[in-house]
Amino acid sequence: MKILKFTLITLFTISLISCKKDATVTETPKDSLTAKKDSVVIPEVHKEYYGIYTGEFAGKGELYDNETKEYYEGTDYKRLSLKINRITQDSVYGQSIVNGTQRPFRGVFNEGTQSFVLDEPGNDKTDGRFEIKLKNDSITGKWTAFNKSAVKAPLKNLKLIKKEFVYNPNFMLDENSELIDWENPKDFKEKYTDEETGKTETYTASKNRIASDAVFKINASKQKLSEKDLKNLRKLDMEIIKNSVFARHGYSFKKQTYRNFFEQTDWYIPVSNNVDSELSPMEKDNVALLNRFIKYAEDKYDSFGR
Repeated sequence: MKILKFTLITLFTISLISCKKDATVTETPKDSLTAKKDSVVIPEVHKEYYGIYTGEFAGKGELYDNETKEYYEGTDYKRLSLKINRITQDSVYGQSIVNGTQRPFRGVFNEGTQSFVLDEPGNDKTDGRFEIKLKNDSITGKWTAFNKSAVKAPLKNLKLIKKEFVYNPNFMLDENSELIDWENPKDFKEKYTDEETGKTETYTASKNRIASDAVFKINASKQKLSEKDLKNLRKLDMEIIKNSVFARHGYSFKKQTYRNFFEQTDWYIPVSNNVDSELSPMEKDNVALLNRFIKYAEDKYDSFGR
């Protein structure tokens, strides 16, 4: 009798547990889970401020002169883009894009003063805090590095204008652009004859790479390039033609050489440090062909005053 009683109690307990589980399932349908999830969504505000603000980002600092091989006190100028993606009552989210580096930021927006305080993560030596003010479609203010000894200019002022990024395959360098690569001078041995002694002397001359007008005529985003199109071009010509493809897609260049060229235009807006997936099949083929020719091409050098 004891064994039978224990068995009945056990079966009764299992039955209750099973019923309890079934009740739990029926009381928590999928729709209620969705409703619960939706109930914690934080509403967004001021969507009219979303977008890309781009422009001047400059500050005083110790800079290096490639020609003299010396450091000097000067203005460190860059083009900066701030991309505001989301604003809620207590937080602002977005990215800063400069020098080929894209950093997330998070901060707050003061509706009364129309101002933002935005902090980059702080785990990179170039991170800092933006303290900026919004007026119509422009942003002004300053950026302060968290690690002041790790950057050339730890305090920079910025002046940005809201712009809509649009890919346009017709974009080209302005024909008034300066086609000189100031960032990579090369020393050459030159000879001259002294008029008084008649002796031939040797001296070192620093020269810079120069491009040709071909960069205004060849568009790798619109035309399928052939070996015939490239065989007589200079190395710098092909580098500019190739990187024009990436500039049209808003690529943020790490190399100062390319920034110098494309920042001379009014259409270049750096929006990302990786645009490979945005290239068309023809653009990808052209870039691959240009890379092959660039590898073995030669440069044209000349000497210039600054």
